[in-house]
Amino acid sequence: MGLKKFIGKIGLKLGGWKTVNEAPADLGNAVCIVAPHTAIEDFFVGLGFYWYYGIKFKVMMKKEFFVPVVSWILKKMGGIPVNRGHQNHLVEQMIEMFSQNKDTHLIICPEGTRKKVNHWKRGFYVIAQGANVPIILGFIDYKKKLCGIERIFYPTGDYDKDLAEIWDYYKDVKAKHPEGFNLDEQYRSTEVTNNSLSEN
Repeated sequence: MGLKKFIGKIGLKLGGWKTVNEAPADLGNAVCIVAPHTAIEDFFVGLGFYWYYGIKFKVMMKKEFFVPVVSWILKKMGGIPVNRGHQNHLVEQMIEMFSQNKDTHLIICPEGTRKKVNHWKRGFYVIAQGANVPIILGFIDYKKKLCGIERIFYPTGDYDKDLAEIWDYYKDVKAKHPEGFNLDEQYRSTEVTNNSLSEN
């Protein structure tokens, strides 16, 4: 057992987490959205999951975090420095990343922040379509103490319809801070955000 797999296994066990992984071994590249995202702990649960299963992954991070020494650590952990102010370039950068990697998951939290939001960022969808890769529905359920991947979603091109179906999957998943994750308001809203890809 490799070191990362061992750390991931022990970390999840100590935290009381159980996992499910329905991603086929031959899936290839994919965008993995993870929800709910209301606590910093979400990152470490997700990291433990990916290390335990030995799946290659990348995570977009603010370029400001990539300072000497820290930059080396973040890149080893799958971090990709991005410029939040250049959205179109960001999509192109992620599509190029996929072209240079195999069997890699690009992890994105579509809420874009740990605070409660009215709308999800649609960058994950644009990237998946542009790179012609599926969307993995990853989840972290604090009530069941269960995390992982249960469904692979293939975009149809109808964003509103697809997003409603994705929301339906997540509506019963319990966040660490439930008050920060409520899809009811998003179901009732007719607006759909389309102008941001990165964290607030």
